[in-house]
Amino acid sequence: MSKTPVPTPQLNRLRAASALIPIIQSGLANAKLSRDRAAQMTQFVEWTTHCTPEDATEQALVDEVTAGLHRLQATLAS
Repeated sequence: MSKTPVPTPQLNRLRAASALIPIIQSGLANAKLSRDRAAQMTQFVEWTTHCTPEDATEQALVDEVTAGLHRLQATLAS
């Protein structure tokens, strides 16, 4: 049985950012989210990546969030 990592504020922020990315993408795709609001939400996602991962779980989330962030930034730039 795998051990669940202890939730820390940093880990919780990364999880929230990871969950927020598809919501922002969907909102932009179906025009239910303004570009300004999406940009604000994207800033939160970016802020969460400015951390030093403490373990492999956090590093994996940082990598996932960073990849999603790049997709969001490309969408907002177009």
